[in-house]
Amino acid sequence: MLKSMTGYGRGEGTGSGCSFVVELRSVNNRYLDCNVRLPRVYACAEDGIRQRVKKAVSRGKVDVFVTVEHTGEEPVTVALNEALATGYVRALNELEEKLGVRNDVSASVLSRLPDVFRVEKAPENLEAVAEGIYQAAELALTDFDAMRVREGEKLSEDLLGRLTTLEQLNAQVEERAPERVSAYRERLYQKLKEVLEDRQLDESRVLTEAALFADKVAVDEETVRLRSHIQQFRDMVAQGSPIGRKLDFLIQEMNRETNTIGSKANDLELSTICVEMKAELEKLREQVQNVE
Repeated sequence: MLKSMTGYGRGEGTGSGCSFVVELRSVNNRYLDCNVRLPRVYACAEDGIRQRVKKAVSRGKVDVFVTVEHTGEEPVTVALNEALATGYVRALNELEEKLGVRNDVSASVLSRLPDVFRVEKAPENLEAVAEGIYQAAELALTDFDAMRVREGEKLSEDLLGRLTTLEQLNAQVEERAPERVSAYRERLYQKLKEVLEDRQLDESRVLTEAALFADKVAVDEETVRLRSHIQQFRDMVAQGSPIGRKLDFLIQEMNRETNTIGSKANDLELSTICVEMKAELEKLREQVQNVE
């Protein structure tokens, strides 16, 4: 199935005392460009996210936003700064000796002195948190892919409709092309008849000139190749993504054939048809820029 390069997806999860939210947004880009934004403390999960995006997306500029919030009380430890407490006791004893004041130092007194105790967060299990982020990322990618498929269905419908129009215009070229030779032969015959007046007209000369003209303006090869390209385009659309680059190349080939037909036109009606063909090809090219 065809997929659009633009899309949005969101995934949520919980685990390890945290809640996770992963959001993906993408826009058109020639190649895959993945940008991951997440809290620095969880930078260890960045490469894992990139690998998952790379597996699911072939091209486009993808921005990934990761939010991690702690849902419960964070485990902490209270540690005694023994060296500092010993220093306080020594200083208080010295104060008692030198100034003759009563030393009523106790554990409760020491606990109120600065930095006697250190409150530290328990080390976080980063691997478990990273795993929670990955699970939310997988959900976001599933949601993201579903949206791209929906957009791809609309793109496919539009592309196939324009291909049908292009095919009809190509058929008009094939129908009109032989008529030009007949019209040219008739004009040439009338012109020579006027110039020669009563003298005998060389029919073979007219036929030779008409044959040379027919060879010069023949577009059979171009219309056959164009029909072949149109069928290839249809087959690729049915094949599904990733085909954006191939379709882009195929449109270039279709443009080349159309330009050649236009240069050989030598006919107002054919020139008008070629202009319409180029307009459809340009619309196809614009839409293909959205295809993965």
